[in-house]
Amino acid sequence: MVTPWEILEDGFVQIEGSKILRTGRMDQCPPITPGDLDGEGRWVMPGLIDAHCHLGMWEDGMGIEGDDGCEDADPCMPHLRAIDAVNPMDRAFAEGLEYGVTTVVTGPGSGTPNSGQMCCMKTYGRRMDKMLVEPAAAMKFALGENPKGTFHLRSQTPVTRMGVAAVIREELTKAQRYQADKEAAEQDEDLDPPEYDAKLEALLPLLRGEMKAHFHAHRADDIFTAIRIGREFHLDFVLVHGTEGYLIAPELKEEGIPVICGPLLGSRSKPELRQATDRNPGVLARAGVPVCLCTDHPELPIQYLALTAAVAMTQGMSREDAVAAVTINPARVLGLEDRLGSLRPGCDADLLVVRGDLFTLGAKPEMVFVDGRRVVG
Repeated sequence: MVTPWEILEDGFVQIEGSKILRTGRMDQCPPITPGDLDGEGRWVMPGLIDAHCHLGMWEDGMGIEGDDGCEDADPCMPHLRAIDAVNPMDRAFAEGLEYGVTTVVTGPGSGTPNSGQMCCMKTYGRRMDKMLVEPAAAMKFALGENPKGTFHLRSQTPVTRMGVAAVIREELTKAQRYQADKEAAEQDEDLDPPEYDAKLEALLPLLRGEMKAHFHAHRADDIFTAIRIGREFHLDFVLVHGTEGYLIAPELKEEGIPVICGPLLGSRSKPELRQATDRNPGVLARAGVPVCLCTDHPELPIQYLALTAAVAMTQGMSREDAVAAVTINPARVLGLEDRLGSLRPGCDADLLVVRGDLFTLGAKPEMVFVDGRRVVG
């Protein structure tokens, strides 16, 4: 049994309803009852968490009809919500579940500087409202080539890195002033509150520290821009991709900012990926940077999250760090470690039963449980 802090060679997991009630060694196990599962010769571990993807936003095999991941009419659209676009009927949900991915953070893409709100959800179910863990898990921002490319074709700001950063700063500054005006009106009845603005309202939880910011950034200079903006506005933020993070690992360690690395197994498909290497997660983890792994589905299909961890291990990431990067680390980044990412009592009963090593080519769980329900195997 992998918790993931320790390995128990002869352990048990007791489930009550949707939660883990108790774990321990078999000599501490309650009396066996009919219906209990015997996992002898198998590993039990937490369900995998994909810390950043677009599952259900760009549906497999659907083309433009299934493309709901980027509303690019305006550079900043913070009021857009992934929960209104994700299609749980996308076949990729079942494929991810089959390979042990029980929770994802999914949402809009990186075609605009601020593309909206990402959600955290389970991968089992048919109705979004019943699958949600956190409807507004993070606000998505993007730096670098992607937002530049979107607006360059229209001769509309932003078309440079300066422009992208300026647009983000302008929107956050407006939200700060909007918040100040609202608070002033609440304290002084002679003052009128500002006119309702859906975009600025959506940014207020971010400014209050109630929502994470996810900054898409590949190049080292874009990573530092994300850090500047994050610090300037006192945001609780995470770096997504961090492709050149290995070049600046000491600085990232000093900043203490988590990095969601991935996708691995891809090509250097654009200039800002020219220094990409699968060694990145291992270098960062060894430097003491909190690391998560992601597929960025559909860039890499969701079912290859465990394979991503395996590749990272072949390139210098320790097994302990790789397992943590797809279990407890994403849970911590989400602020949901009391529910996800481990086999601690009180956590959601999302777990995998595996024969052999899950982190090898072609391996997949024999059984998958989500919220205590056996959904695979």
